[in-house]
Amino acid sequence: MKTAKEMYDFCKKNKFGKSNTDSWTLKHFGVVEKQLSPGENVILCFMGLHNYVSLTKHDNNFAYAITDRRIIMAQKHMVGEVTQTILLDNVNDITYKKGIAFGVITVDSMKERFNVALENTNSDKLYSLIHELIFKLKNTKSTSTSGDYKELEDLKKLLDKGIITQREFELKKKQILNL
Repeated sequence: MKTAKEMYDFCKKNKFGKSNTDSWTLKHFGVVEKQLSPGENVILCFMGLHNYVSLTKHDNNFAYAITDRRIIMAQKHMVGEVTQTILLDNVNDITYKKGIAFGVITVDSMKERFNVALENTNSDKLYSLIHELIFKLKNTKSTSTSGDYKELEDLKKLLDKGIITQREFELKKKQILNL
């Protein structure tokens, strides 16, 4: 998924949360869309109450997107917006607690910890998907890293021999590192 509309449709289809109105849900995902780097795709997305402590204490609705590189959290305001990202490599743990009205997913990273409250409808399903996805992405990344370094070494040798230009080297390096 790359567009706000695709993310919105995904959330609606899977009942993974929404903002107060459909138009605000699209606006929040519009902020996520602007944050995506070329070649970066959203694999899983949802809406929830950010930094949830209680029904009256939270930062309101945020759009969440998990890509192959990071978790993006975004909120559109009447004037301005808020964006926060966490690299997947910095995610330590994800836990889940189900209450009467909400399921609360807690993401613990190297620098911070935050809670996301979601309606109970599909919160347990979403938690399982997030946990599984992040585990898979982190393990895939660690196994492909050594191959990436070998490919970069070979590329650097071609550059040093003058077979490719610096510009070609930089372009290929970005492809290899998914930048």
